[in-house]
Amino acid sequence: MSRAHDEAMGDEPSMPDRPRRRSFTADYKLAILDEYDRCTGDGDKGALLRQEGLYTSHIVECDAPGTAVGSPASARKSGQRRTTRSPPSSPDEKESERAEAELAKTRLVVEIQGKASELLGRLLAESDEENRQQR
Repeated sequence: MSRAHDEAMGDEPSMPDRPRRRSFTADYKLAILDEYDRCTGDGDKGALLRQEGLYTSHIVECDAPGTAVGSPASARKSGQRRTTRSPPSSPDEKESERAEAELAKTRLVVEIQGKASELLGRLLAESDEENRQQR
């Protein structure tokens, strides 16, 4: 059984020793993102991706907020995962955040106690006035 492309391929198909991951230059990424953003018709974006042999994930990764094309984050080495979490806080930062939260609670309690004291003072003054008028 022969295929049309067998002659162009030669007698034995040659495979690279190890498959290589595709990499794109920053200029290419910018050009594709610009062209992708200009696509307005139905199916234009999909046609562009098919023409270039790309997937939507390529566009999402390049266009992710905080990931500038050509930045180290956009040129991660294979096997590295993108993290959305901030790096773990140091114990000092955690203690500081806990102390600030406690201070905010304490200030709220003092504010409420001040308002309660003011209200009780007004009620006492009104009560004293009523007692004077009844005498």
